[in-house]
Amino acid sequence: MAVSTIDGDRNLQRAATAGTNAINDSDVHSIVLSYLIHNCFKETAQTFLACTGMSQHVDYLVEMEKRKTILHYITEGNALKATELTEQLVPNLLEDNKDLHFDLLSLHFIDLVRSRKINEALEFAQTKLTPFGNVAKYDEKLEDFATLLTYEEPEKSPIFYPLSPEYRENITDNLNRAILVHANLPSYSSMERLIQQATVVGQYLHEELGKDGPPSFSLHAFLNN
Repeated sequence: MAVSTIDGDRNLQRAATAGTNAINDSDVHSIVLSYLIHNCFKETAQTFLACTGMSQHVDYLVEMEKRKTILHYITEGNALKATELTEQLVPNLLEDNKDLHFDLLSLHFIDLVRSRKINEALEFAQTKLTPFGNVAKYDEKLEDFATLLTYEEPEKSPIFYPLSPEYRENITDNLNRAILVHANLPSYSSMERLIQQATVVGQYLHEELGKDGPPSFSLHAFLNN
């Protein structure tokens, strides 16, 4: 029977309720595999599967490669190609998720602004982004985007965030999670869920026990233990 990332989440939940002693090699393997699949580390995942003797549906590996290609195009500044491939892989995803569709289109606009292709940016905004302007939240973003065109160095403007790596990374993560959900896979890897649960438990214990309790959860300390 194939081991999926969903199985990894179930193993994680069982281990969390049964105590740390209940975590075995199978649980750890599922958590690691979940992380590799979530982040599209295909070659590493294949090597890991071979070394551990775990099995995995071929479909997961195929989908992983497609997701990796899409996310790569976003990272490399080709949001339109990423949008095209997303529509091929998951035809209704962007149609149903207007926020994500707008964000992907905005990345192309931002890249045009960054390259100082003002005329192309204006034309693209009018044809692709303006139709979103009937909604208040999109209209506010469109105003910010238009303001960027007035700066000689938009990266140094007060509203530079759309040009920041964080903006692009956030959209990339959102698209990755959306594709995973559509494929009936968890939107977060088991490792992320483990850290989230540890954070909540640590904060709860700190609040309950007060000053004499353990220190608040530190991600840095958690990863170094």
